[in-house]
Order: sequence, then structure tokens, then C-alpha cells
Amino acid sequence: MADRSTQIVRTSIVGIVANVALAVFKAVVGALSSSIAIVLDAVNNLSDALSSVITIVGTKLASKAPDREHPFGHGRAEYLTTIVIAVIVLGAGLTSLKESIERIIHPEQSSYEPIMLVIIAVAVVAKVLVGRYFKARGRTLESDTLVASGEDATMDALVSAATIVAALINQLTGLGLEAWLGVGISALIIKTGIEILQEALDKIIGKRISAEVAAGIKKTVCSVEGVRGAYDLVLTDYGPERSMGSIHIEVDENLTAREIDRMTRRIQHAVLAENHVALHTVGVYSINTSVSAANDAAAIRDTIDRIAASEPFVLQTHGLYVDEDAKTALFDVIVSFDAPDRNAVVARVARALDEAFPAYTFSPALDEDISD
Repeated sequence: MADRSTQIVRTSIVGIVANVALAVFKAVVGALSSSIAIVLDAVNNLSDALSSVITIVGTKLASKAPDREHPFGHGRAEYLTTIVIAVIVLGAGLTSLKESIERIIHPEQSSYEPIMLVIIAVAVVAKVLVGRYFKARGRTLESDTLVASGEDATMDALVSAATIVAALINQLTGLGLEAWLGVGISALIIKTGIEILQEALDKIIGKRISAEVAAGIKKTVCSVEGVRGAYDLVLTDYGPERSMGSIHIEVDENLTAREIDRMTRRIQHAVLAENHVALHTVGVYSINTSVSAANDAAAIRDTIDRIAASEPFVLQTHGLYVDEDAKTALFDVIVSFDAPDRNAVVARVARALDEAFPAYTFSPALDEDISD
């Protein structure tokens, strides 16, 4: 984590230097040419440098070691700084939209001085390069904050590029389209800000595990000798590279506690090494191995599969165990969140099984559709 934090800070410092250098350049040219527009644009570059400062602050907070009050670390602080940058992007978009609409309602003749267009062109190139650099480093380091800063720089480049396009159109046709282009670019900036904000909020609230991540972890778990199946994967995101969770595995019922202990430890080590996720809990479902119980379980399993196929909201059933002595059968039913009444779905499955196997008592448990 220290290496990742260091790289994020170094990348942010590059952004600060680039924006401050642009601000100084524009301020000098603006003062020499008496252009208030260029001077104001220099101030905008200083505000962009603030995004990089916020990134550094967030990274430093997120990299703090766990303590008594925060036993899972401070990693989510990085998501909070992403929200701050998203608000900055949204603010820029709304301000740009307001100014563009005012220019449409109260049009003014724009004056495109050559020196101004040259400065804007330099800014566009610089901002595009900074934006691409930030986004590339952000994806490599899995830093949403860096990606958000990169999007902010790219949006600034689009606004400046729109000014150049408007100037060219004005020179060729005499039409003043800068305000209308501003509305379009502003809408794009606002959309980008909302997407950045939504992504950060999703991670704080709790977002569904991606199908690729879930499949990768279950593949690792099932590769451990003795594991017959993997289900009920739950992950909690405590920040970049700080995911913790639990999973259920199916094993033969005759395994000893010693054998299961060894197996679960191998699972935890393998998942941490291969998937970079800490599994704090590995639950166990037992599979019937005696001939008579296994035969009953197979018949019940076939019936459960047929019943589940007739229930459109049943996504999966697993963890079936038949207790011959108590004449009970336990299993889990994953029901879609789209079902009007998920408990009613489970109850229908239980009733159908009671009718098919009156000698047994069925206790299906409603399971959450948490991961694929």
C-alpha cells in the first residue's frame, strides 16, 4: 500500500506542477497583453491544482494504519476525496452552463485575438496530456481519485477546444456559436461529474461484486483439494486493495475438524495471494456421502431443480443436506430482488417438496442475491 500511495502522490505532484506552470504562463501573457480573460483562465488552472492537492490529502488519510476506532483502516477516505473532485467537476459544468445560457439570452460580439487563441491551444494540448496521464496512472493504481482528476483536466480541455472551434467558425462564416457549443460541452461535463459521483457513492454504500471478480475468487476456492463447490461470496470494500469477505464451501460430511481447518486456511492463503482479497470467514456446507442419504439427496436435488425451473424468480439453490435420522432436508434458495415477495417464493418451493417427499421436513433458507 505504501508504494501505491507514494505513486499516487507523485502523480498528483506532476499535476500540481503542470497546472501551476500553466497558470504562471497565462498570467504573464495575460498581464503583458492586458487580457483579463487569459488572467482569469490562469486562476482556473490554480483551482485545477487544488484537485491534485485534494488527491494527496485523501491518499495520505487512506494510507493511515488501522487503529482501535477504525480497525479496518481508513481506505474509504479515498472515495470521499473522489466525491469532492466530482463536486468540483459538477460545479465547473453548472457554472459553464449558466454562463453559456446567459450568452445565448444576451449575445455579445466575441473578440478572438490571435494571442488568446494561441494560449488556448497550448492549454488544450497541456490539459489533454495531463488528463491522459492521470487517467492512465489512475487505472494502473486503481485510484478513482486520479481518474476523476484526469476527467476534470479532459473536460477543461474540451471547454477550451470549443472556444477554438467557435473562433474558426466565426472567422469562416461570421456565426457566433461559442455559447451554443458551451451548452453542449457543459452538459457533457455535468454528465461526467454525475458519473464520477455515482461511482464513488456506490463503493461507499456497497456495490455488487463484478461477475469477473466473483468468478475469479470462486475458481481459486474450488481449486483447493476437497472443495466440492463455492457459494455465498460476500465482499466488503474498505478502500482500494482492502476488500474483506466470506464464502461458503461444500465438503464431504465425513471430513474431520482438523481436515476442514487445514482446507479453510489453504483457501484463505490462496485467495489472498491470487485475488488480493482477505476471506475472514469460510463457512461449510456438508454433502451427504452415505449411500442411502446420497440417493435420497440426489432425488430431492432433481426435484428441487425442477421446481426451481418453474419459479421465474429462483436464481439458484445450493447447500442441500439430508439428515436421515431427523428426516429433515436443509438447503438455500437465492431469490431475485425483482420478486414481489421473496419469502413467498421460498414457501412455494417448500410446499412443493413437502408434497413430493412427505417423509421429510424441508427447511429452505432465503439467500440473498449478493454475487454471481
